[in-house]
Amino acid sequence: MSTITAPHRVQTEWHRPLLANAVFMFTVALVSVGGLLLDDRHLVGEPVWLKPLKFGFAMGVHALVLAWLLGTLRRGRRIGWWLGTVFAFAGVLDVGAVAYAAANGTFSHFNDNTDPVARTVQALFSVGIMPLLLTTFFVAILLLVQRVGDRALTRALRAGLGLAVASMVVALWLSTSGQTPRVVADANDQQVSLIGAHGIGDPDGNGMPVTRWSTTGGDLRVPHFVGMHAIQGLLLLTVALGAASGRRPWLRDERTRADLVGAAALGGTGVFAVLSWQASRGQSVLHPDLATLTAFTAVAALTLAAVTAVLLRARLRPLPTPS
Repeated sequence: MSTITAPHRVQTEWHRPLLANAVFMFTVALVSVGGLLLDDRHLVGEPVWLKPLKFGFAMGVHALVLAWLLGTLRRGRRIGWWLGTVFAFAGVLDVGAVAYAAANGTFSHFNDNTDPVARTVQALFSVGIMPLLLTTFFVAILLLVQRVGDRALTRALRAGLGLAVASMVVALWLSTSGQTPRVVADANDQQVSLIGAHGIGDPDGNGMPVTRWSTTGGDLRVPHFVGMHAIQGLLLLTVALGAASGRRPWLRDERTRADLVGAAALGGTGVFAVLSWQASRGQSVLHPDLATLTAFTAVAALTLAAVTAVLLRARLRPLPTPS
């Protein structure tokens, strides 16, 4: 008969360089809030300080998750420390470039000009972007060869980091492939040559409030957002299942919790894949066609079927007994 396996409490020593990185990121976000209030300049209809605000907050949250995660590793801790340190340094360069460009009222991403500001941004990105992808990839590999906590937590971390890597690859690949160079005025009315774009089909089209995701074409920031932040959603689900196990005896089984996290990861991966496909076809997330809706329906049906199968198996399994 199965035994009760309470959610594992992981011993951790937080990764200090990543904690410092998170402080930097949230500081950038806070300064950007001030910029939104005091600086009325715009880039293609978007406040110049909105991008560093979003980058600072998102990267700060991600850095906190990595800082905690790397402190839980049982094997490869030294390698993990160096990977986290490289990520922290590269992240500062990456978001620093975004904030520097905003302060100068010009574009950070895809800026192909040769003025000093553009060259500085290009140099920072050339050093900062690839290490973010590679370190996340190698941290995911570290997780594949060991368990961190119970099965549910380990599965959430593996799937979440896998989606984070995929989101970086898709954004980097599609944003620089098949894009026609164009010239756009920045906030200083200077002409800027842009090569590549987040948007596909209508790279500088109208954007949604706050996110600025395109309403008239495909936008790679949509799947990138889902992939980068899937790990936080899966971790929250793991915590919720652990809390609910005190009231639901069938959730005390470690395999059941892990399988539910796996079903959620399946759904998240499906949503990420459909959003990437939708964006690559130049279609706005607000205006899905029949093919996209069908794909989303299939993902929802598969996820629901997986959750149902887990629940039925858990209900039919004998209740766990205390060990």
